Amino acid sequence: MFELVFTRRFSMAHRLLAGESERCALPHGHNEYIRAYLRATAPTALDGYANMVMPFQRAKGVWHGFIDDHVDHALQLAEDDPLLAWFTHNEPQRAQRILVTPGDPTTELLACLLMAKLNAFLAADGGALTCASIEIEETPTNTVRYSGDPLAVLPCPRPAPQCWWRRPDMTLSDT
Repeated sequence: MFELVFTRRFSMAHRLLAGESERCALPHGHNEYIRAYLRATAPTALDGYANMVMPFQRAKGVWHGFIDDHVDHALQLAEDDPLLAWFTHNEPQRAQRILVTPGDPTTELLACLLMAKLNAFLAADGGALTCASIEIEETPTNTVRYSGDPLAVLPCPRPAPQCWWRRPDMTLSDT
């Protein structure tokens, strides 16, 4: 089975309030690499003509635009983080650049959220590909890889269609 593998780099900032790491409770940033492993949803045979599952530009175009234009340099905050309310009240134009997560924006959660979002994009493009796994390198020594159905493990505090990670649009939050 063929896999198409696409890598993107982005910068981000977040803070973790619910966990045990006091060090991570202050806003801080990472330069991360995200690697998506895409597979055809149906068996693929080379046809002796185009010999590809799908043109790379089509397979990665919307995804790369989402990462480059929306995820890159976004602040990641939990939906109950007081900083989110502060931005919404004091700097609403910047609040739109905040990636809002259900609970702490850990790398594990981000991997599942972004995999679900990528699958929404792929399904909207006809469903010829699906994301088999996703990998986020938070630091040169810490990487998270998720394989499976992200919707099976993700919390969804609102009705499913309203969760931003299930919609094939460029949103980062439901606010």
